Amino acid sequence: MRALILSDIHANLEALEAVLAASPAYDVVWNLGDLVGYGANPNEVIDASRRLGTVFVRGNHDRACSGLGGIDEFNPIAQRAARWTECVLSSEHRDWLRGLATGPIHPDGPYVSCVHGSPVDEDEYIVTVRDAWPTLHDTGTRLTFFGHTHIQGGFATNDDEWFKLMPEYRSNHQAEEFELRLRDGARYLINPGSVGQPRDGDWRAAFLLYDDAQRLITWYRVPYNVRGAQNRIVAAGLPDRLAWRLRDGR
Repeated sequence: MRALILSDIHANLEALEAVLAASPAYDVVWNLGDLVGYGANPNEVIDASRRLGTVFVRGNHDRACSGLGGIDEFNPIAQRAARWTECVLSSEHRDWLRGLATGPIHPDGPYVSCVHGSPVDEDEYIVTVRDAWPTLHDTGTRLTFFGHTHIQGGFATNDDEWFKLMPEYRSNHQAEEFELRLRDGARYLINPGSVGQPRDGDWRAAFLLYDDAQRLITWYRVPYNVRGAQNRIVAAGLPDRLAWRLRDGR
């Protein structure tokens, strides 16, 4: 089974289209949440994502933009974008977002789980080994896919040592990939990165492919039409900052 794993699309239709055009063959799609918020095409992104499959975890922006709460915890720019998104969402899409699972979900048996922030809190950021320690120490899940940070990479432990995992790339303007072979006896927290708004200094759309038969994780980065996404944001009347940050990957 080959799973295409997407996270944090954030209503960036151009980035999603580039990811789907560049992705290798896959059997299923697992979506780790935050389909909406920040970007200018929430309805189109939801439509495209629903056509890909049925495995979704709710993100904090999905919650806030559908009126379920949490918007007060956002900064002023994120609040403005969330309110705009809630206004333009179709009633069908708003109801669909409200019905998403909060995670963790187990799309491939008890040893693989999907969450947005962490297994205990969709709002929790796992950025450092210290952040990852409770989940990796306490979980019985061998492989947890998470999003929320918009940073591609992850963490692992074999109980004796702890590791921070970071894919290595040679370019920031063309498509690239980076493979990680999973080891027996180790537990992993793996982040595919953000499709629509990376924050690791690399503007390219991020995603990954998980091949369970080969026990292989492959991270990908692909260029997309950033200018088009920026123009849509500005034309929608959303804050300019949401457009300009796309080019910086911040």
